[in-house]
Amino acid sequence: MIASIHYQNSDFRVDLSKPLDISISLRGDEKNPIAWYLEHPEIKPVVDGNFIGKVSAGASVNFNNISFNPHAHATHTECVGHITKEPNYIQQHLKRFFFKAEVISLEPEIAGKDHIFRKAQFENALKDSTAEAIIIRTLPNYIGKISRHHSHTNWPYLEEAAAIFLRDRGIDHLLTDQPSVDKEKDEGKILAHKAFWNYPKEIRYHATITELIYVPNKIEDGAYFLSLQPASFENDAAPSKPVLYNILDK
Repeated sequence: MIASIHYQNSDFRVDLSKPLDISISLRGDEKNPIAWYLEHPEIKPVVDGNFIGKVSAGASVNFNNISFNPHAHATHTECVGHITKEPNYIQQHLKRFFFKAEVISLEPEIAGKDHIFRKAQFENALKDSTAEAIIIRTLPNYIGKISRHHSHTNWPYLEEAAAIFLRDRGIDHLLTDQPSVDKEKDEGKILAHKAFWNYPKEIRYHATITELIYVPNKIEDGAYFLSLQPASFENDAAPSKPVLYNILDK
């Protein structure tokens, strides 16, 4: 199904029949991605006396409890409430769900034991001046990311200057295949988060960061139309399912 889109004073077509899902599914076992030193999520049937919420155990329906942490276990979208003292919820601040986006593939620079995305890399990689969202695919890219256990791995992260550049470039939505845009153990500085949200000065409440995505190699770098729709959680972050659509009029 081809749809004609009028967006930000431009017209283009997208193929809605061929969605490109860049989320990672939540599952209740060790094959789920894990970060921040937690165990894997649990998906278990409700047990109440003789009742077991499982059709194969005799119930009329499957009726599961799910226990997980959105930051540690799933593709999730977060707002500035992730770092504010006062409550701010993703459901409260994200009011639009479709954006012009650009996928870029970057290999982080090695600095001692760290792997860092530098400002200069984004300056060279970004081509679409109209993009509101950026999707970062870390190189090398491999299917094992969908079940990687990230704790104590010192994953690649953005330097503060890179986050400032993206903010000033007009990028409102930052998506990465890492558990965080900041260094795993940074003594609580969270410089990239703060820089991207412009915290605590003139806070960009509308801006979001989405982490733990997976961008398959079949998706080429370039411009896309992004659907970004977190679940309706009253929380700083919520599980989300970012989906890309090819723009046919590139």
